[in-house]
Amino acid sequence: MKEFKIFVNNKPGELARVTEALATHAVNIKAIASEGGTNKSFLRIVTSDVSTTERSLKNAGLPYELNEILDVELIDRPGELAKIARRLARLGINVESIYILGTKDGKTQIAMVVSDPERARDAIGG
Repeated sequence: MKEFKIFVNNKPGELARVTEALATHAVNIKAIASEGGTNKSFLRIVTSDVSTTERSLKNAGLPYELNEILDVELIDRPGELAKIARRLARLGINVESIYILGTKDGKTQIAMVVSDPERARDAIGG
């Protein structure tokens, strides 16, 4: 999985422009978050199909960054994310973005963009 950090203007219609570009190519959004309030606003999106998402965004003229995601499955109970966050902090690994992708059968699937994916994987087993 990859995270698309899509740069948009902070104005009405930008979310529609991005999601319509993806819908036109039947791309399913697994997670979405936004950062606004300035002229350098962006959406963070995780989709079901990286190559089609790239093509959709390029065709729509939408600038983006592509980031590797660390996929982690946690037991769905208080404190599990805190343990992982502390382990990463001790190693000086920054969590740049994080998503809950879903919860099922007592497990929660988390997606993270971190400053050092390889060391993070070793530290948490993701």
